[in-house]
Amino acid sequence: MLSPLEQAIRKNLKHNVTVNLWDGGLFGVALGFASFSAILPLFVASMTDSATLIGLVPAIHSAGWLFPQLFTASHVSRLRQYKHTVLMTTIHERAPFFGFAIVALLLPFIGLNAGLILTMLLLIWQGLGGGFTANAWTSMISKIIPPETRGTFFGMQAGLANLFISISAIGAGYLLDYLASPWDFAACFFLAGIFFALSWFALAQTREPKDTEKIIPEEKSHFWNDAQKVLRRDKNFNWFLVVRALSQFATLGFSFYIIYALREFDMDTVTAGFLTAALAISQTIANIGMGWMGDKWGHRAMLILGGVAAFLSALLAWGATSLAWFYPIFILTGMANVSLWTISMTLTVDFCSEAERPIYIGLSQTFTAPATILAPILGGWVVDTAGFIPTFSISIVLSIVMIGILIFLVKDPRTYRLQPIARGI
Repeated sequence: MLSPLEQAIRKNLKHNVTVNLWDGGLFGVALGFASFSAILPLFVASMTDSATLIGLVPAIHSAGWLFPQLFTASHVSRLRQYKHTVLMTTIHERAPFFGFAIVALLLPFIGLNAGLILTMLLLIWQGLGGGFTANAWTSMISKIIPPETRGTFFGMQAGLANLFISISAIGAGYLLDYLASPWDFAACFFLAGIFFALSWFALAQTREPKDTEKIIPEEKSHFWNDAQKVLRRDKNFNWFLVVRALSQFATLGFSFYIIYALREFDMDTVTAGFLTAALAISQTIANIGMGWMGDKWGHRAMLILGGVAAFLSALLAWGATSLAWFYPIFILTGMANVSLWTISMTLTVDFCSEAERPIYIGLSQTFTAPATILAPILGGWVVDTAGFIPTFSISIVLSIVMIGILIFLVKDPRTYRLQPIARGI
């Protein structure tokens, strides 16, 4: 017998799937014009030769998205509806792209150093905006999408986003090639801002029923107390956290593929657009396929597959002799990214009940943040002091270690579930 909440969720399921796929698609168009793996690193590379600073571009985005989530977990766990919080906080992950456009236009007047500082500040704002949104957004989507189709939905949404990323990324490559500076990057960032705004309006159409059955204690629990209970009790989840942190170092070479191709093989901006499109297309296919297969055969298996893709990607980068090698490199990178982000997010909520979800999400993301910021700093330092090949070698070795932990130490949480902790929520 379905509860009133479950009945409302299933009644609005088709509508919610539709509007959130629109959100994902429009979000993808925006990201294609301002990709953290290509366009923004190229923008920073136009202001500095430092591999460390260039490598920080995707790292700041990822760390900002990950770090706040544990600290928002207690607040999110007390919400009966997540939508209002999501809509207000996500403005801060979208508005900075108009700021990037303004910085690009002002660059001839303010100089490279000032432009670089402003760009880094905007990256931090954008990353943290996503981070303060993420726990509430993941909780909302996990609430309105039934668990038996959750992996498929996350895969479809991310796949649709990456499909549109691939299209707009090619357009961004041609814009950078066709327009003179400073209009080239400014146009890309302005278009990104417009499509981010459109995706916000699609997200706002979500129908989320109020959870009147949820028991919320009068006394607010501290997020660290809840985190300690989980960490002491759930050893299987602890090994998953190790994999999450280690994955950032196993993929540290990913941040430097585009710069390696630019410096070692004289890549032009049009080719950069096509490589970004190859990355996005592979992520489109992998998101849909791995999400569906994860629902059928377990998301842990998809995580192992992603580890193998990360290993092969770094191995090919290590042995690359021409630009043609970078197409399979970026395709494998796309598979690894899907596994380590989309599939990891889906697997996280498999470890826990709905009441425990925000704290598990927070632990999974926040505990990964230090590794996310340290990995590219380490990678950038290795690139600056020893070159690209040693960086790719580190990724090869750590990918093997990560695969071993997943195979021998992490169990599928859907078949290895502990009793819920006593939290009173």
